[in-house]
Amino acid sequence: MSGGKGELAPHILHVLPQGASVELISAFGNKLRHTLVTQDGELPTGLRRSAYLKPASNFPALEGLPMPGRMLKLARAITPFDLVLTHGPEALDVAMAHTLFKDAMNLPPLVHHEYAPDQRRTFRRKWYRRIALGKSAGVVVPGERLEEAALVDWQQPIGRVKRIAPGIDTKAFAKKPKNDGFRLIKHPGENWVGTWPDDPGASGIERLVRAFANLDEKWQLIVLGERQNTTGVEAEIDRLGLNDRVYFPGAVKEPARVLGLFDIFVDPGVSSIFPERLVQAMSASVPVITPREGGTADIVSEPNREWLTEGASESMFAANLHALAKDGGLRKAIGEANRVQAVREFDRDKMIATFRRLYSSAMRREF
Repeated sequence: MSGGKGELAPHILHVLPQGASVELISAFGNKLRHTLVTQDGELPTGLRRSAYLKPASNFPALEGLPMPGRMLKLARAITPFDLVLTHGPEALDVAMAHTLFKDAMNLPPLVHHEYAPDQRRTFRRKWYRRIALGKSAGVVVPGERLEEAALVDWQQPIGRVKRIAPGIDTKAFAKKPKNDGFRLIKHPGENWVGTWPDDPGASGIERLVRAFANLDEKWQLIVLGERQNTTGVEAEIDRLGLNDRVYFPGAVKEPARVLGLFDIFVDPGVSSIFPERLVQAMSASVPVITPREGGTADIVSEPNREWLTEGASESMFAANLHALAKDGGLRKAIGEANRVQAVREFDRDKMIATFRRLYSSAMRREF
């Protein structure tokens, strides 16, 4: 499978790369040559043009009706490459061109990547994916919901669907952060409940505030993320007299400097994709409370599973939060198990190795 001495590195075409693409391209380095098709024609942030990395020039438009002439142009454009990587629904026309002309034009293998459930699950969109992905070498999804969609809605063979979760830099979370290394200082004797919702004003945060109100006063609630649409949450904080125990420190650029300060991490809702922040908290040896839906039972460690909640049950959520808050030994044991689980299942180096095997297998060529 490997090329001979002096042979050029395999040439990869990335169509609308996102997600872990920047990490993968950086990790593979000059073992591959990369050409990127992006919406603005520029390289994504974090990548610099080099002999091994460049934006595509004069690539056919990705928008338009899938007419035969346009599909033929897309097929011709992907011919020179050793592997084609398409990303998201906007790149599906390239996958369709690949399916239509793969055999006639001896096109390179194609691996398609999806990141979020389709918000418009119409029959037409399902049908289009079924055909477009018909000759792909793999369909990569990050979690259970998209895996089910690929198998059921898009009717892809089980061997073609590859469930690969985004990688976490678990090494960065191995060491407990300093109590004064964040914009808030964790004082001796304090305990922190932490959460990092996509929307700090979501109803799940109001539920968290109500459950938190009955904890001992040594507990503080830290709500990470940009403070927006928090009127209802702030009203609940005022009503319960918690203004001196609830903090909104804003966005965080270095999660490893704060997540390890949490004694309990609460994810109030199920992510539509992969719950990266929850796994980061696990990497920092923190027990988590989150709804059971969305495959979270497969993500957390076995000791943490009994602390998952059923849907929006406020009483169950409050009971779990109170029980964990009272038992420091239990929190430590669950946190350590979560750390082991995160390293075993979601470590970034293992994710990169998995993609390397997938791409090498598709090309029948190691790199």
